[in-house]
Amino acid sequence: MNDPLSITRPLSDRSEVTDAVRAQILATEHWSLLSTRSMTWNEVFSRAGMFVTVLSAAVVALALVAQVTAFGPGFRIFALLVLPVVLLMGVLTLLRLSDANTEEVGLVVGMNRLRHAYLELAPELEPYFVTGHHDDEAGIIQTYGLSGPMRFGRFLAGTPTLVAAITVVVAGVLAALLAQALGAPEAAVVAVGVVVAMVASAGLVTLAYRSVTSMRRAHRPLFPV
Repeated sequence: MNDPLSITRPLSDRSEVTDAVRAQILATEHWSLLSTRSMTWNEVFSRAGMFVTVLSAAVVALALVAQVTAFGPGFRIFALLVLPVVLLMGVLTLLRLSDANTEEVGLVVGMNRLRHAYLELAPELEPYFVTGHHDDEAGIIQTYGLSGPMRFGRFLAGTPTLVAAITVVVAGVLAALLAQALGAPEAAVVAVGVVVAMVASAGLVTLAYRSVTSMRRAHRPLFPV
Protein backbone atom coordinates (compact mmCIF):
# COMPACT_ATOMS: atom_id res chain seq x y z
CA MET A 1 0.00 0.00 0.00
CA ASN A 2 1.34 3.43 -0.91
CA ASP A 3 2.43 5.71 1.86
CA PRO A 4 0.09 8.76 1.89
CA LEU A 5 3.01 10.98 2.82
CA SER A 6 4.90 9.91 -0.31
CA ILE A 7 2.00 11.08 -2.45
CA THR A 8 1.80 14.56 -0.95
CA ARG A 9 5.55 15.01 -0.53
CA PRO A 10 7.02 17.67 -2.88
CA LEU A 11 9.12 16.36 -5.73
CA SER A 12 12.15 18.26 -4.44
CA ASP A 13 12.00 16.21 -1.22
CA ARG A 14 12.00 12.84 -2.95
CA SER A 15 15.65 12.07 -2.47
CA GLU A 16 15.09 8.42 -3.36
CA VAL A 17 14.66 9.34 -7.04
CA THR A 18 17.84 8.21 -8.74
CA ASP A 19 19.72 9.91 -11.55
CA ALA A 20 18.69 7.07 -13.87
CA VAL A 21 15.02 7.82 -13.23
CA ARG A 22 15.62 11.53 -13.78
CA ALA A 23 17.41 10.83 -17.07
CA GLN A 24 14.54 8.59 -18.18
CA ILE A 25 11.98 11.30 -17.42
CA LEU A 26 14.04 13.89 -19.28
CA ALA A 27 14.50 11.56 -22.26
CA THR A 28 10.75 10.95 -22.44
CA GLU A 29 10.10 14.68 -22.57
CA HIS A 30 12.87 15.10 -25.12
CA TRP A 31 11.34 12.52 -27.47
CA SER A 32 7.95 14.18 -27.04
CA LEU A 33 9.40 17.53 -28.13
CA LEU A 34 11.20 15.89 -31.05
CA SER A 35 8.01 14.28 -32.32
CA THR A 36 6.11 17.56 -31.98
CA ARG A 37 8.88 19.36 -33.86
CA SER A 38 8.72 16.75 -36.61
CA MET A 39 4.95 17.18 -36.94
CA THR A 40 5.36 20.95 -37.09
CA TRP A 41 7.83 20.73 -39.95
CA ASN A 42 5.66 18.20 -41.77
CA GLU A 43 2.77 20.65 -41.57
CA VAL A 44 5.00 23.48 -42.82
CA PHE A 45 6.05 21.51 -45.88
CA SER A 46 2.48 20.34 -46.44
CA ARG A 47 1.08 23.89 -46.30
CA ALA A 48 3.79 25.19 -48.62
CA GLY A 49 3.10 22.30 -51.00
CA MET A 50 -0.64 23.08 -50.97
CA PHE A 51 0.10 26.69 -51.86
CA VAL A 52 2.38 25.72 -54.75
CA THR A 53 -0.26 23.24 -55.98
CA VAL A 54 -2.96 25.92 -55.97
CA LEU A 55 -0.61 28.33 -57.72
CA SER A 56 0.28 25.77 -60.40
CA ALA A 57 -3.38 24.92 -60.99
CA ALA A 58 -4.21 28.63 -61.32
CA VAL A 59 -1.39 29.20 -63.82
CA VAL A 60 -2.52 26.23 -65.93
CA ALA A 61 -6.12 27.42 -65.83
CA LEU A 62 -5.09 30.95 -66.81
CA ALA A 63 -3.04 29.60 -69.71
CA LEU A 64 -5.98 27.58 -71.01
CA VAL A 65 -8.36 30.52 -70.71
CA ALA A 66 -5.82 32.79 -72.40
CA GLN A 67 -5.71 30.47 -75.41
CA VAL A 68 -9.49 30.54 -75.71
CA THR A 69 -10.02 34.27 -75.09
CA ALA A 70 -6.76 35.58 -76.65
CA PHE A 71 -6.10 37.57 -73.47
CA GLY A 72 -9.34 39.46 -73.95
CA PRO A 73 -11.82 40.74 -71.36
CA GLY A 74 -12.84 37.19 -70.51
CA PHE A 75 -9.28 36.38 -69.49
CA ARG A 76 -9.07 39.42 -67.22
CA ILE A 77 -12.37 38.54 -65.54
CA PHE A 78 -11.23 34.97 -64.97
CA ALA A 79 -7.85 36.13 -63.65
CA LEU A 80 -9.53 38.60 -61.27
CA LEU A 81 -11.57 35.72 -59.89
CA VAL A 82 -8.73 33.21 -59.58
CA LEU A 83 -5.77 35.31 -58.43
CA PRO A 84 -7.45 36.56 -55.21
CA VAL A 85 -7.80 32.93 -54.16
CA VAL A 86 -4.09 32.33 -54.80
CA LEU A 87 -3.22 35.54 -52.92
CA LEU A 88 -5.37 34.51 -49.96
CA MET A 89 -3.72 31.09 -49.91
CA GLY A 90 -0.29 32.75 -49.93
CA VAL A 91 -1.12 35.09 -47.05
CA LEU A 92 -2.65 32.32 -44.95
CA THR A 93 0.33 30.08 -45.65
CA LEU A 94 2.71 32.81 -44.53
CA LEU A 95 0.74 33.34 -41.33
CA ARG A 96 0.90 29.63 -40.57
CA LEU A 97 4.62 29.52 -41.35
CA SER A 98 5.17 32.43 -38.97
CA ASP A 99 3.29 30.63 -36.20
CA ALA A 100 5.19 27.43 -36.96
CA ASN A 101 8.50 29.24 -36.64
CA THR A 102 7.44 30.57 -33.25
CA GLU A 103 6.41 27.08 -32.14
CA GLU A 104 9.69 25.71 -33.48
CA VAL A 105 11.74 28.14 -31.42
CA GLY A 106 9.74 27.19 -28.33
CA LEU A 107 10.48 23.51 -28.92
CA VAL A 108 14.18 24.25 -29.41
CA VAL A 109 14.20 26.19 -26.13
CA GLY A 110 12.64 23.20 -24.39
CA MET A 111 15.19 20.78 -25.81
CA ASN A 112 18.05 23.09 -24.86
CA ARG A 113 16.78 23.10 -21.28
CA LEU A 114 16.61 19.33 -21.29
CA ARG A 115 20.20 19.12 -22.53
CA HIS A 116 21.17 21.47 -19.74
CA ALA A 117 19.58 19.03 -17.30
CA TYR A 118 21.47 16.14 -18.92
CA LEU A 119 24.74 17.96 -18.37
CA GLU A 120 23.84 18.64 -14.76
CA LEU A 121 23.60 14.87 -14.34
CA ALA A 122 26.75 14.16 -16.38
CA PRO A 123 28.85 17.33 -16.90
CA GLU A 124 31.70 15.34 -18.44
CA LEU A 125 29.58 14.83 -21.59
CA GLU A 126 29.59 18.51 -22.56
CA PRO A 127 32.37 18.18 -25.22
CA TYR A 128 30.20 15.68 -27.11
CA PHE A 129 27.20 18.02 -27.49
CA VAL A 130 26.97 19.82 -30.82
CA THR A 131 23.67 21.58 -30.16
CA GLY A 132 23.19 24.20 -27.46
CA HIS A 133 22.42 23.50 -23.81
CA HIS A 134 21.50 27.05 -22.82
CA ASP A 135 18.05 28.52 -23.47
CA ASP A 136 19.16 32.05 -24.27
CA GLU A 137 19.46 33.43 -27.79
CA ALA A 138 23.05 32.25 -28.19
CA GLY A 139 22.05 28.70 -27.24
CA ILE A 140 19.12 28.75 -29.68
CA ILE A 141 21.40 29.93 -32.48
CA GLN A 142 23.88 27.17 -31.66
CA THR A 143 21.16 24.53 -31.88
CA TYR A 144 20.11 25.83 -35.30
CA GLY A 145 23.70 25.53 -36.47
CA LEU A 146 24.03 29.26 -37.10
CA SER A 147 26.99 29.88 -34.83
CA GLY A 148 29.22 30.39 -37.88
CA PRO A 149 28.95 33.16 -40.47
CA MET A 150 25.35 33.75 -41.49
CA ARG A 151 24.95 33.27 -45.23
CA PHE A 152 22.35 35.46 -46.90
CA GLY A 153 21.62 32.64 -49.34
CA ARG A 154 20.39 30.50 -46.46
CA PHE A 155 17.76 33.13 -45.67
CA LEU A 156 16.75 33.50 -49.31
CA ALA A 157 16.37 29.74 -49.75
CA GLY A 158 14.04 29.42 -46.76
CA THR A 159 10.48 28.27 -47.33
CA PRO A 160 8.87 31.43 -45.84
CA THR A 161 11.00 33.64 -48.11
CA LEU A 162 10.03 31.70 -51.24
CA VAL A 163 6.33 31.73 -50.33
CA ALA A 164 6.53 35.44 -49.55
CA ALA A 165 8.22 36.19 -52.89
CA ILE A 166 5.51 34.33 -54.82
CA THR A 167 2.77 36.05 -52.81
CA VAL A 168 4.27 39.46 -53.55
CA VAL A 169 4.35 38.72 -57.29
CA VAL A 170 0.72 37.53 -57.23
CA ALA A 171 -0.33 40.71 -55.40
CA GLY A 172 1.44 42.88 -57.98
CA VAL A 173 -0.05 41.01 -60.94
CA LEU A 174 -3.53 41.14 -59.44
CA ALA A 175 -3.26 44.89 -58.86
CA ALA A 176 -1.99 45.44 -62.41
CA LEU A 177 -4.85 43.42 -63.89
CA LEU A 178 -7.36 45.37 -61.80
CA ALA A 179 -5.87 48.67 -62.98
CA GLN A 180 -6.01 47.45 -66.58
CA ALA A 181 -9.63 46.39 -66.18
CA LEU A 182 -10.45 49.90 -64.93
CA GLY A 183 -8.99 51.38 -68.13
CA ALA A 184 -5.68 52.71 -66.81
CA PRO A 185 -2.93 53.39 -69.38
CA GLU A 186 -0.12 50.88 -69.78
CA ALA A 187 2.43 52.92 -67.83
CA ALA A 188 0.00 53.32 -64.94
CA VAL A 189 -0.76 49.58 -64.98
CA VAL A 190 2.93 48.77 -64.60
CA ALA A 191 3.37 51.42 -61.91
CA VAL A 192 0.40 50.12 -59.92
CA GLY A 193 1.73 46.57 -60.07
CA VAL A 194 5.21 47.59 -58.92
CA VAL A 195 3.92 49.81 -56.11
CA VAL A 196 1.54 47.16 -54.78
CA ALA A 197 4.30 44.56 -54.91
CA MET A 198 6.62 46.87 -52.96
CA VAL A 199 3.92 47.63 -50.39
CA ALA A 200 3.21 43.90 -50.02
CA SER A 201 6.94 43.25 -49.55
CA ALA A 202 7.15 45.93 -46.87
CA GLY A 203 4.10 44.48 -45.12
CA LEU A 204 5.50 40.95 -45.09
CA VAL A 205 8.89 42.17 -43.84
CA THR A 206 7.12 44.10 -41.08
CA LEU A 207 5.14 40.99 -40.16
CA ALA A 208 8.32 38.92 -39.90
CA TYR A 209 10.10 41.62 -37.88
CA ARG A 210 7.22 41.94 -35.42
CA SER A 211 7.06 38.18 -35.04
CA VAL A 212 10.77 38.02 -34.16
CA THR A 213 10.69 41.00 -31.81
CA SER A 214 7.59 39.79 -29.96
CA MET A 215 9.20 36.37 -29.58
CA ARG A 216 12.34 37.97 -28.13
CA ARG A 217 10.32 40.08 -25.68
CA ALA A 218 8.29 37.10 -24.48
CA HIS A 219 11.29 34.79 -24.04
CA ARG A 220 12.70 34.54 -20.51
CA PRO A 221 15.78 32.28 -20.43
CA LEU A 222 16.21 30.11 -17.36
CA PHE A 223 19.73 28.90 -18.12
CA PRO A 224 21.63 31.67 -19.95
CA VAL A 225 25.31 31.39 -20.73
